[in-house]
Amino acid sequence: MLGPSDVLAAAQRLDTAESTRTQIRMISLDHPEMDMADAYAVQNAWLKIKLDGGRKVLGHKIGLTSKAMQNAVNVNIPDSGFLLDDMFFADGSDIPTDRFIQTRIEAELAFVLKSRLSGPNCTLFDVLRATEYITPALEILDTRIMRVDAQTKKTRTVFDTISDNAANAGIVLGGRPFRPDETDMRWVGAAVSRNAQVEETGLAAGVLNHPAMGIAWLANRLAEYGRALEAGQVVLAGSFIRPIEARKGDTFHADYGPWGSVSCYFA
Repeated sequence: MLGPSDVLAAAQRLDTAESTRTQIRMISLDHPEMDMADAYAVQNAWLKIKLDGGRKVLGHKIGLTSKAMQNAVNVNIPDSGFLLDDMFFADGSDIPTDRFIQTRIEAELAFVLKSRLSGPNCTLFDVLRATEYITPALEILDTRIMRVDAQTKKTRTVFDTISDNAANAGIVLGGRPFRPDETDMRWVGAAVSRNAQVEETGLAAGVLNHPAMGIAWLANRLAEYGRALEAGQVVLAGSFIRPIEARKGDTFHADYGPWGSVSCYFA
């Protein structure tokens, strides 16, 4: 386990990297013994810095929900991060590119909860009962940690990604909200365009076979720390497309068919 001083130092480095838009060396290179518990400890320490600065938690994000992504980083479970009040953008927003470092976009479904959801033993059906509605969303990814170390050529690990708030930086909500029983969510899909060219398509079944499964996983994981998903929170269930690089001047449009669309422009 990383000591408290190491955890705090790593969190402070991440906070400085974000504010200065300067990527840092991988935490796993400085602490090769770190494990998943250490990574979440760093993430939670960074969250505390944010909360002490006046931010508010409005929800959570879930990542690594597809087998392809899990195999790429040699894990067999998802990961998660926090969503803060300054991370939310309206549909059609201009995204301030100079606020971020290396942005990418993913298409997801966002669950808005009407009641508290806690583990252990939380199931898909518990999630559906606790959900007010689901809506299309775009997740804005960023990385405060270098993807590849210039000296060692090593790539970042899942522990680096978790420490870095599971790479989350923002969320754009849009589309047509729908109730959990309106459709088989496994078949909700999106065609995502960048500058009017379709870049990626996918189905929500790619998220653990059903996007609500990730929400159940998160409720059960949080229960290990005496925490739960709270009423009113937004939970990003996980991407069902590969991330698309977002550059200054790019316009993104995700067409969810009968469930509407969501878009943004990187100004």
